[in-house]
Amino acid sequence: MSEPAALSWPALRRATPARIGLGRSGAALPTAAHLDLQLAHALARDAVHAVFDPAAIAAAVERSGLEPLVLHSAASDRAIYLRRPDLGRRLDAASRTTLAARPPSPIDIVFVIADGLSATAVRAHAAALLQATAARLGGALRIGPVALVTGGRVAIGDEIGGVLGADLAAVLIGERPGLSAADSLGVYLTWQPAPATVDAARHCLSNIRPQGLPILDAAERLAVLIGAARRHRMTGIALSNRLASEGSRLLDQAG
Repeated sequence: MSEPAALSWPALRRATPARIGLGRSGAALPTAAHLDLQLAHALARDAVHAVFDPAAIAAAVERSGLEPLVLHSAASDRAIYLRRPDLGRRLDAASRTTLAARPPSPIDIVFVIADGLSATAVRAHAAALLQATAARLGGALRIGPVALVTGGRVAIGDEIGGVLGADLAAVLIGERPGLSAADSLGVYLTWQPAPATVDAARHCLSNIRPQGLPILDAAERLAVLIGAARRHRMTGIALSNRLASEGSRLLDQAG
């Protein structure tokens, strides 16, 4: 039975970056598809092992009029970071001391930029997303220092936000690379961050990159989420349920 034109492989391939209908050459993939797969795998591996350069991000943060603060997780190197996810969720002793020594001041939101599993994504998109989001927030919020964390996981924002006493923590982090994207950035927003915060208490925006959720759209959604979180004093499932009960259009805007 012939396939309907609407379901042809070329039409489906145009609708998704997934590798579908690649064809075959004998018992193997065609040469072009095989080489493309190898390239994507190499890019994903390179992203996982890419070196994070906080100095370059710090310069961009300063140009935005914000203060960069360079920190390090308890994972002393990349190999340990990959083997011990728990160490990437907390600061090393020196960074904790640096953070605790800061004079206390009211902070509405602290932004954390961490390499995560793709320093490639952070290098490509984090500074632009921070700048675009800060511009949408205007001067209405007290923004704390921007923490630049080498070897950080999502939950490291809980410790940083907790020590600084911030109402909100927004963690911009490189997402796990896949075979269709090695430069995907994620943002995790948490109300009243503190150690032992559960993932259900966070909001996430993912696949931030030109071929996914564009920077300006992501900044707009993040600004909307920040406003909703401050108004309702919550994030995560609790905020989603609250907005759903109100029939709020913010769910459509914020994802």
